[in-house]
Amino acid sequence: MKDKIFKAFEESIQVKEKFINEKNIDKIFEVSKVIANAFNEGKKVILFGNGGSATDASHIAAEFINRFKRERPGLPALSLNTDMAVITSIANDYDFSEVFSKQLKSIADEGDIVIAISTSGNSPNVLKAVDVAKKKRLTTVALTGMKGDRLASKATFAFIVPSDNTPRIQETHITIGHVICQMVEEILFEVPRKK
Repeated sequence: MKDKIFKAFEESIQVKEKFINEKNIDKIFEVSKVIANAFNEGKKVILFGNGGSATDASHIAAEFINRFKRERPGLPALSLNTDMAVITSIANDYDFSEVFSKQLKSIADEGDIVIAISTSGNSPNVLKAVDVAKKKRLTTVALTGMKGDRLASKATFAFIVPSDNTPRIQETHITIGHVICQMVEEILFEVPRKK
């Protein structure tokens, strides 16, 4: 059993090591600047996903709204998978594939940033919502796995984790989310050093 524990940690480290390269570092920094600029302009970040990706969406939204590491004002972010009344009414009256897209049609404004999270990249409700975001000319960020080409191809920015193992993909997604939160805080709230 201990060897299985070690292997799980080792796999997580290996996937992150494969993911982190110059291209992805540059993209994380670029996305962080885009998000920081949106916040500066009074825009919001809207996140969504299913299952574990839903909790990742809520987790990242909470980091923006409350704080990540710095004491600072809250930043406007919301997760579309947290209001059960909205989700169940849309799923019941229309279809579960509409639960995120109908919300985006109602609440997304020009200049907002959309972060879509799907380990498979094939979730119909996530794909439909990204289509709506594109029609509204919103910047979209996709977090997916190595088989997530459908989602990645629709997004303005795509982070593709080089794995088909769902837990390892999710572990990398939350690391990406944390690093973006940290970079956004540093861009917006870094205290200038005295000379």
